[in-house]
Amino acid sequence: MNNDASARSILGAVGLIVALLVGFALLPRVVRRPTGASVGRPAPDFTLALVANGSSLGDAAGEPPRNLELSALHGHPVLLDFWATWCEPCRLQAPIINQLARRWRDRGVVVVGIDTDTADQGDPKVFAQAHDLSYPIVHDSVGMAARAYEVDEMPTLVLVSRLGKIVAVRTGLTDEAELERLVRQAL
Repeated sequence: MNNDASARSILGAVGLIVALLVGFALLPRVVRRPTGASVGRPAPDFTLALVANGSSLGDAAGEPPRNLELSALHGHPVLLDFWATWCEPCRLQAPIINQLARRWRDRGVVVVGIDTDTADQGDPKVFAQAHDLSYPIVHDSVGMAARAYEVDEMPTLVLVSRLGKIVAVRTGLTDEAELERLVRQAL
């Protein structure tokens, strides 16, 4: 065997090894079972501490609940806004979400802000007050809801239909026109 054939053989073997390694690295993504925030699936239920703006969810006596349970909102389209106080895109999107919440409230749309900060990162109640947010804010301090919805980027929006199915998921900044389109889709 000459040197050119030997070099081609070695390069071919190296190429095959690299292709196999890349294939194995991608395998978990290919065979991953859809869970969490997969469009078309039932929205995972959660119960989280309500930290701001719970008066719209009050009981017959007008007392705001201490916790918010997603299943209690069944029958309403729900926009879940996963955010954190340290997240600059979340800060930019908060006024857009707030306008949408006010505009669609009378049509039965419920917006829920889900703060994902740990105790040492920020105070969601202070953030909500400072930004004049009008929609209910819950605190997912241990990441239970974020894990259930497979949130790994802030902000993440999850739109849930009246029937409790996930109809859309968006990560990063979402503009007002796209949010309006998504909410109309959920009605």
